[in-house]
Amino acid sequence: MQFLVIGLGTFGRKVALTLLENGAEVVAIDRDKNKVEIVKDKVTIAMVLDSTDEEAMHTARIEDVDAAVVALGNAQEEAILTTAILKRMGIFPIMARAANTLYEHVLKLVGADRVVIIEEQMGEYEAKRLLAPEIREKILLTTGHSLVELEARKEFIGKSLKELDIRNKFGVNVVSIQRKSTNVNDQGKVYESIEVNDLPGPDDTIQKGDILLIVGAEDDIERMAVTKEV
Repeated sequence: MQFLVIGLGTFGRKVALTLLENGAEVVAIDRDKNKVEIVKDKVTIAMVLDSTDEEAMHTARIEDVDAAVVALGNAQEEAILTTAILKRMGIFPIMARAANTLYEHVLKLVGADRVVIIEEQMGEYEAKRLLAPEIREKILLTTGHSLVELEARKEFIGKSLKELDIRNKFGVNVVSIQRKSTNVNDQGKVYESIEVNDLPGPDDTIQKGDILLIVGAEDDIERMAVTKEV
């Protein structure tokens, strides 16, 4: 999948790099050359571009991305205009960051499919982390869907994916399993490595310490994370 991230401040940069770490392609845009320089060797494509310039946006040929993130911080007027331009370009879905509920309303009016208010989202996120501490990282994808790293719950350990039947019970998909292993090199030194099973099958069994990468609707993921019986 390919994502467009506009605005490379702390929030936008974190979104871009996290998407990359999870196998996505990222087109990163900012009008600040210095911010683009920081990420240019890490992302798929990095461009110095004014996202409020509709002609320049069309010239950049970004219409085919799978989703866009408008992360322009407190430059809310720019965020509103950028969102409107993305909407006219036919890009879907669009996630935008709002400074407050008023801007949230305006961003939705001009075409944002999802709006986050960082302070509110962080409060909600931390509360949910208390309820479901196994959730390590979460990335918002399309409207209402997320990509989540979930540390294997004790109820999962020793069971196969077929036995857990997570897809039918909760409507989410396990797309990879990360597992740490301890090894000894030729010099006798002990080291840890991470093995990634990116095509887990029904007979794969969950072990203690496994990290599951799960895709699904946010409500379904949260329900799976807090349901004590599986």
